[in-house]
Amino acid sequence: MKGGTPSVLDPKGHGASIIATEMWIQFAVGAAIFVLVVGLLGWILLVRSRRDPGERMPLDESAARRWVLLGGVAMPVVVLSLLVAVSARSLARLASPPSREVTTVEVIGHRWWWEVRYPDYAVTTANEIVLPAGRSVRLRVRSADVIHSLWIPQLQRKIDLEPGTWNTTWIRADDAGQYRGVCAEFCGESHALMQLLVEALPPDRWDAWVTHARAPATIPADRSEQLGEQVFLSTCAYCHTIEGTPAHGAVGPDLTHLASRRTIVSALLPNTQANLARWISGPQRVKPGALMPPFRLDDGRMRALLDFLESLQ
Repeated sequence: MKGGTPSVLDPKGHGASIIATEMWIQFAVGAAIFVLVVGLLGWILLVRSRRDPGERMPLDESAARRWVLLGGVAMPVVVLSLLVAVSARSLARLASPPSREVTTVEVIGHRWWWEVRYPDYAVTTANEIVLPAGRSVRLRVRSADVIHSLWIPQLQRKIDLEPGTWNTTWIRADDAGQYRGVCAEFCGESHALMQLLVEALPPDRWDAWVTHARAPATIPADRSEQLGEQVFLSTCAYCHTIEGTPAHGAVGPDLTHLASRRTIVSALLPNTQANLARWISGPQRVKPGALMPPFRLDDGRMRALLDFLESLQ
């Protein structure tokens, strides 16, 4: 994934390739019709320019009737029928994955972040989806509050997340790489800041990732990390979960392996100590409307908390 907005015309997955092909066909047909109409208008103007001013053109009713029937009836019916047939074929191909789905990923939309679950492996994470490259995966989505819409332009079509209802599709990344997703349904103040990172891994690295993700958090190794754990348990544990610790909050993202993630704050910021401190001390300044309250910690307690969070590999 490179910087900037991902393009639906740069497909990296089977579903996105179907959509991109459909768009190019629609564009090509529309462009051809535009050229034909402009060409006919140019020809009419050229013919009229060669006639003497005031000379009336003879009306050939038979020819006029043929133009109306061919250009106004037959041609639109044929073109639109072909486009409908192509679209129906594309929709049918999007309905089923190209191969058997190897696992299921569940995504739950919150204001304004994404909860990601792997029910086959009892793994929960946030704001990042990890997939095995070259394999089809079942994608189930719903919302915990308002309507959201998950769109990963380079991999698959949009799919709505509705409160209390699971919607299902499939997703497949043809090659290993990183792809950005967004919320495509206006959902409130930080809608534009509700992003998501998808990483497709080769099969062997995917297996290793699953093994790592299923493990509990590492035990704090030094005094600063131990103090940071105490700070976390006294301030953050009411909303966040870290497996292997007494923290089992269900309001905010699961932070068990926070330090292994590439980004924080719904894929908005690189996962660095400075950005973590910025987010903890002033979440409203980073993401207006965020439900997380700010925490005012002295330098020592903030440093210890950051050391603990950075140990969560």
